[in-house]
Order: sequence, then structure tokens, then C-alpha cells
Amino acid sequence: MDVQSYMSTDLVTIQPSTKIIEALDLMKEHKIHRLPVVQGETIVGLITEGIIERNTPSSMTSLDMHEVNYLLNKTTVADIMEKRVVTINKEALLEEAAVTMRENGISVLPVVEPGNRLIGIITEKDIFSAFIDVLGYYTPGVRVVVNIHEDKKGVLEDLTDIFSDENINIQQIATYRKMGYVQVVIQLESKDVEGVRARLEEHGYEIGSIIYKPERV
Repeated sequence: MDVQSYMSTDLVTIQPSTKIIEALDLMKEHKIHRLPVVQGETIVGLITEGIIERNTPSSMTSLDMHEVNYLLNKTTVADIMEKRVVTINKEALLEEAAVTMRENGISVLPVVEPGNRLIGIITEKDIFSAFIDVLGYYTPGVRVVVNIHEDKKGVLEDLTDIFSDENINIQQIATYRKMGYVQVVIQLESKDVEGVRARLEEHGYEIGSIIYKPERV
């Protein structure tokens, strides 16, 4: 899966010359915590609630509320925004986006085209949504975890053949390499937990877990 499959394109942006107080109002209105800063369609910075908080006098200062409001109305986004924005392109894989966020200690990536033209934004929540989709969390059916202790060729083909012979459709499949063995997580279009268990055990497979997930309403 690539970034463009999960990025948001309904963007709320702000200009560098906008006052900080207006940026806060905009975040509150749209229930968001960050705003890409643009000139035309080009991203030039990023402003977040955290950046504003770090640049706003705290309650421990001697300034009164009128002085604080004066500073907020005087300070512009350009004065305090993050100018070194880490971005990503829409064709990048989602795992690249996840690694980029982790390595840079950030939770959002503006998505750009050549020339830094802003076309979207992808966040940690979008990555979580993709992970949930891959594992078929909201898809009703049997979810089975098969433990493979001998990592050899043809295991996935063999598992596919077992379910194909039983006319059971595989909806999602994922593999996880653990210390000393591999887990294959399979989401099946079936309600027959015991039947699936029996078929796998007949072929010598170890079942880590198996459950039926009903349709969510």
C-alpha cells in the first residue's frame, strides 16, 4: 500500500503572515493539532499546538492576560513555525512513511509533489488505519494464527491450497517473523471455527489461536 491510499486531501492550511491567535482558533474550529503553512500551493513550514505552547508565555511569568493576548496577536506563524519540514511523496510505501515518522520523532508527514507542492497529509492515525485494514479487524469471519517452526518454501501455497480445497476464501493474510518461528495470520470468509481447526491440524499445522469475529454493527 502506498501513501496516497491513506493520506488526507481535504486540507486546512494557513499563511505565514497569519497571527498565532488565528492559527489557534483555526485548529480549535477544525479539531486538529497542526497546520501546514503554505505560500500558494507550496509548503514552507508547519505550525502545531506544541510549537505555539513553547513560544507562549506560561502562567509562571509576570505577564498579565492582556500582555499575553497582545503577544499572540502580534506574533505571526512565520515567526515561530517549523521551517525544516520532513515530507514524503504520494507513491512512497506506507512502511516508509512509518519509518520516517519514527526516525524523526514526528507524527505527521505533509505529502508533496515536485517543487514542494502540497497535495495531502498523512498521520500516525492513518498508519494505524492501514494496519487495521491489512489484518481485517473489521471483516467478519474466522481469524487463525498458524505457527510455522520450520521456515521453508511453499508454506503459504500449501495453506492456500488447504482453504481452496474447502472452498474457503482467504480475505487477508500477513506474516510475522518471531524469534525461532514465523506466525501466519489469516482472515477467512467462514464461520466454521472447528472445521478450519480440523483441516489445519490434519495437515500437521500448529494453531496459535483461532476465533470467529462476527460482523460489527
